[in-house]
Amino acid sequence: MNDSGNIKVGQRLLGMIWAVAILFSCAGSKQMITAKPSNWVGSWAAAPQLVEAHNMPPPPGLANNTIRQVVRVSAGGETLRLRFSNIFGKQPVTINSTAIALAGEGGRIEASTQQLLKFGGNGSVTIQPGSEVFSDPLSFKLTPGVRLAVTTCFGQVASAVTGHPGSRTTSYILSGNHVTAVDFKNAVKTDHWYVISGIDVIAAPGAFAIAVLGNSITDGRGSGTNKQNRWTDILSGRLLHNAATKDAAVLNLGIGGNCVLRGGLGPTALNRFNRDILSQSGVKYLLILEGINDIGGIKNAGEAPGIAQELIAAYTLMADKAHAKGIKVYGCTILPFEQSFYDTVFRQQARDVVNEWIRTTDKFDAVIDFDKIMRDPDDVKKILPHLHDHDWLHPNEAGYKKMGAAVDLKLFTR
Repeated sequence: MNDSGNIKVGQRLLGMIWAVAILFSCAGSKQMITAKPSNWVGSWAAAPQLVEAHNMPPPPGLANNTIRQVVRVSAGGETLRLRFSNIFGKQPVTINSTAIALAGEGGRIEASTQQLLKFGGNGSVTIQPGSEVFSDPLSFKLTPGVRLAVTTCFGQVASAVTGHPGSRTTSYILSGNHVTAVDFKNAVKTDHWYVISGIDVIAAPGAFAIAVLGNSITDGRGSGTNKQNRWTDILSGRLLHNAATKDAAVLNLGIGGNCVLRGGLGPTALNRFNRDILSQSGVKYLLILEGINDIGGIKNAGEAPGIAQELIAAYTLMADKAHAKGIKVYGCTILPFEQSFYDTVFRQQARDVVNEWIRTTDKFDAVIDFDKIMRDPDDVKKILPHLHDHDWLHPNEAGYKKMGAAVDLKLFTR
């Protein structure tokens, strides 16, 4: 096909993706309990998805019980609010009470810091199916980069649970109401998050959030449990310790197994873009590192060029929507995958087409070339041997450290 034909195909694909995105953005409802508009900035977020059967809460479960969940925030502030999600539930979810405190070791909290949350002035709230709620603003001194424990006693819980399985962080479940307990030492442990989906702070003037859209490489497969060492965590730590970016937040909206176009785990990037990216508070920059699972799912050489063009059209759509909101968009090249379970000649060719477009398009305000950062200079289709998690696809802890350390912090002072 000549260049003119490729352009026409791309235009048709972009039009189709626009139409699909409009349909998705109109679907569902939100039950938001919000404060008056202010300088809210997201400090932590996790992309919600329908929890798969093998990742559901272990016995005793959530209904009429208490779960303590730990998250690492990025930006700090002295007033905060939490977001809870029942987006994928078919029945209501009732929170009987919930509290926050600085997290200690294991399931412990620093008791002197614990405070109860309220919702519209009440200690309890029922989240309707397909909805989310914000807590009321709470005065709480949140230091940048600290670990925060969210302890919630549930009443009724939907059979289809909304959560984020790829937490890489241990949660603790006790039977009955133990919201104010200091120690959860006898709790059942599970490395997943449920219902919680975001924390916003009223930040200093000039503070902003960086949203990162991605799959398992952003979600942190291969990083350490309870180590908070995904590449986004490494980047966040560097930003917080840099005078020019000390008020910057990083929101990790990665979902393991996620695709941009169709299939995969969780809603596709196109499906979830409005909620997971555009609804976040105070976002000034967007990083897009998605597409490897779409390329890995290409079945034969004949469909490879079409998938590459669909990905390009999808990136274009997302960049246009973000730019319309005043958000700068940085494209991230797709990492090498030779010798992985995705490796075929036609998939490699599709990745080359997509990466070349990312590097040369004017749709992105800048490029973060993770392919170049992570590839073996002696075999550029392959990730460096000491930087992958035994599968030639996902980085290991050293790989994530290299990725997070390689991002130019000057990108976030523009």
